[in-house]
Amino acid sequence: MSYKYEFHEEVSNDYIDAYTWYESAKKGLGERFLLFVRKKMDQIAENPEHYGERTRSGYREAQVDVFPYLIVFKIYKQKKLVFVVSIHSMKKDPRKKYRK
Repeated sequence: MSYKYEFHEEVSNDYIDAYTWYESAKKGLGERFLLFVRKKMDQIAENPEHYGERTRSGYREAQVDVFPYLIVFKIYKQKKLVFVVSIHSMKKDPRKKYRK
């Protein structure tokens, strides 16, 4: 059974910033980025435990195909919920990918 997902309030900024950057680099690339993020989100929702815990706090990471981005999330099994805390560029400071 598929999990539903919710996003940290700042995830939309991550998403929009990345989309804007890729779209300004090459027309259509931003749309391609969005497509790959959605595809990975669907994969996470189908089987979130496939992605192992990366921290003691229970954060998990899934790399977006083709693009150097991680989707950082936690699983709440009782609620069947995936909570996405960031869509993080792997070129940025890795300590900033875990939001509270």
